[in-house]
Amino acid sequence: MEFIIPLHCRNLLKLLLFLTILHHVPHSTTSLDLLPKEALPTKSGYLEVNSTTGSALFYTYYEAQKPTTPLSQTPLLIWLQGGPGCSSMLGNFYELGPWLVTSNVSVKHNPGAWNRIFGVLFIDNPIGTGFSIAASLQEIPRNQHDVAKHLFIAIKKFIKLDDMFKTRPIYVTGESYAGKYVPALGYYILKKNAILPVSSRVNLAGVAIGKGLTDPATQTATYAVNAYYSGFINDKQKKILENLQKKAVELTQIGNWTQASNARDTVVQTLLDMTGFVSVYDFRRLVPYQDYLVAEFLTNMEVKKALGAKENIVFEACSDVVEDALTEDIMKSVRYMVDYLVRETKVLLYQGQCDMLLNVVSNEAWIKKLKWARQREFMEADRKVWRVNETSAGSVQKFEKLSHVVVLNAGHLVPADQPLNSQAMIEDWVLDRGLFAD
Repeated sequence: MEFIIPLHCRNLLKLLLFLTILHHVPHSTTSLDLLPKEALPTKSGYLEVNSTTGSALFYTYYEAQKPTTPLSQTPLLIWLQGGPGCSSMLGNFYELGPWLVTSNVSVKHNPGAWNRIFGVLFIDNPIGTGFSIAASLQEIPRNQHDVAKHLFIAIKKFIKLDDMFKTRPIYVTGESYAGKYVPALGYYILKKNAILPVSSRVNLAGVAIGKGLTDPATQTATYAVNAYYSGFINDKQKKILENLQKKAVELTQIGNWTQASNARDTVVQTLLDMTGFVSVYDFRRLVPYQDYLVAEFLTNMEVKKALGAKENIVFEACSDVVEDALTEDIMKSVRYMVDYLVRETKVLLYQGQCDMLLNVVSNEAWIKKLKWARQREFMEADRKVWRVNETSAGSVQKFEKLSHVVVLNAGHLVPADQPLNSQAMIEDWVLDRGLFAD
């Protein structure tokens, strides 16, 4: 006897079969799943730096969420990542942008975002970094002058995107190897402004360097003493490190740049071997920073489309090609640029207390060497306890245009470790509030 299934049951079975098939069909993740509409940048895309070859810097811009002044007067921060060759999308999606990548490779709102009351522009720099385009290997900069030249061209083009950008005060910020990019760009802007008509100038109002590699030989010479007096190595190990440091400094002094850079790497690796640190970026960490999540997030084709990035570019958090191009630049000092900047504009230097790579001692060492008329007064200024919401956040030492901040309980990536305190720091510094007031 034939078994007859009633019509309503057949329809139910069809529905169940459809749902079963649908459940097993792989779904492509959409940009709205990973990057909701409210998380999209205000502007993003490419700023061409060479119209002949098409080389261009990729950027994402986020307007101030709650500006306290008319937009035409609202400060605009530029963020540059280090490396050399690391993408500023790391700063954007892991440190100080309005939306941060989570462990399940989605995004969450960042209460410590630096665009709370300021606009923030993230630039993948130099060309060949992140989503930026280098038409040829030969075009990737080999020195800070060429890095700054490209950035200057890009910033001028960005300013032209909106008439209100022309009048806004601009602050150049960045961390680590951007301890070279930031002063190089600030120096370049001021030198260009001196020969440009007022209408064509970039309205530079200050520079902020986070745990920067600015004067490499001076900084390299401090690893042993910092580790020893922090209790991480003994006297025998200190002497070993001092000998390795001496070699790196001597190679720098004779201009053997590649070997000097390799010698510095040996110092850092030896320190890691001696101490057993999981990360030289923060001696407290039991696991490294999870910034690899950003690369995982930005390889998604839909996210690329949403950000306006070229879909054929394979995103790398840090480019070995760009690092190789700048190998001979690594141990070269740009301290003379900071000498000039501190006479002409506001300068903020800040470090995480727990960073072993570019530690507080290493930065104090090169600050002492600044050639500035008010250097003695700065060195004699009190280091004052800095509090955020009545809780100790670190210390601030300031005299006139120069400020130096040590951020408590932070490693190399200060905004990631202390989002609210770093937000308070940058806002108070820009607005001359609290301990940053004149």
